[in-house]
Amino acid sequence: MILIILSSFILLSLAMLALLSYEFRLRIQDFFLDLISQSKQQFSQAKQFVQKFHQAASPEHLQSEWYLQQWWILISGFSLFASILMFAFTQPLTASRFEAEYLRKVDPQIYALLDGQILTAPTEVDEQLIIEALQEESLANHSVISAQSLNLNIEDIHINPNISTADRKWHKMNPRFKQRLLMVFKIMREQHGYELVLLEGYRSPERQNSLATNSNITKAKGFQSYHQFGLAADIAFKRNGKVVISERDPWAMRGYELFGQIAESVGLTWGGRWKSIKDFGHTEYRMPGLKKTAEMAHQLIHEGQLQTQTFQP
Repeated sequence: MILIILSSFILLSLAMLALLSYEFRLRIQDFFLDLISQSKQQFSQAKQFVQKFHQAASPEHLQSEWYLQQWWILISGFSLFASILMFAFTQPLTASRFEAEYLRKVDPQIYALLDGQILTAPTEVDEQLIIEALQEESLANHSVISAQSLNLNIEDIHINPNISTADRKWHKMNPRFKQRLLMVFKIMREQHGYELVLLEGYRSPERQNSLATNSNITKAKGFQSYHQFGLAADIAFKRNGKVVISERDPWAMRGYELFGQIAESVGLTWGGRWKSIKDFGHTEYRMPGLKKTAEMAHQLIHEGQLQTQTFQP
């Protein structure tokens, strides 16, 4: 900033010194007078050319001024070509277009199912709603435990109590899985009237190892679960403004069954089919050729975050 001020001061000082010279001022005056005179002549010539150019398009001058009419054709063609270029290069390269091109190359199956249309992820569910749903489920579990103490035949339900602190960022999931899951969300809402919410998408290997200490929740350790690759998610339902996390609610259980059927129809694996620990709200994409390594996890997660990082304002 100081350098700019100093340079401006020096230039202004030199200009003031030059203007003190009578001969210099006279040369400047003559220069501008000549420039004005030449500008008037050029303007007059341009005006005459425009008038002649305009008259060339009239029926009376179709034969005599035919060569000027070629210019009209050339200008029209150039304008059309320029407008096409402007339209092509000024179209916004949105995250959706970027993701569509990515899926077209790496996953033609889901690209074909979507018919080239990329689905938009819903807003993240309010964490307080999940906490309230967990509290309700915890009270219900206490009732189950009391009933089981009386030797009643009631199924034990396994709910992850740390789900309220889980990662629910859609952009951390790989597009190959995310678009399949969003298609399931869409079908469940439009055809069956169920609103789904994302409980957990990406899961860090550290969190996975922590959950694996409780065999009732999961037996998979870090980089053994598809969550670390952005290829798995856990869902719940939303009814009357509240999140429903329950496998004893008949309405929710029917929703889980529909969710599993639709998920499998788009190429996903549903946790409700598992024999060891049934996870009705879980689904994952078992990508062909996947190597469960830290490097592959980083690559797939990066692919999911790339468009978000690229198009952030």
